[in-house]
Amino acid sequence: MDISSIASAALNSSSASGVSKTNVTGEFDSLLSSAIDLIEETNTLAANAEAEEIKFALGESDNTHDLSIAMQKAQVSLQYTVAIKNALLDAYKEIMNMQV
Repeated sequence: MDISSIASAALNSSSASGVSKTNVTGEFDSLLSSAIDLIEETNTLAANAEAEEIKFALGESDNTHDLSIAMQKAQVSLQYTVAIKNALLDAYKEIMNMQV
């Protein structure tokens, strides 16, 4: 059984229970766009931290406060992203282990 047949079976069962296919698709699209936004924000914060680090290393900035703030923001954002990824993988594994 491949993923598309599982997804169509899930959509068929959800439409039988009163949940429309567009509602499920809309919710998935919303979740996917939120995940992509989170990854893009994490990438932006990491790039900002790297830019601050390069400025400090080249002597263009002597403000260690800005450097430490940028690095801490990037670290917290990365930890948050990894935590969400782990939660999604755990949920996926739990779904895969369900008896049908």
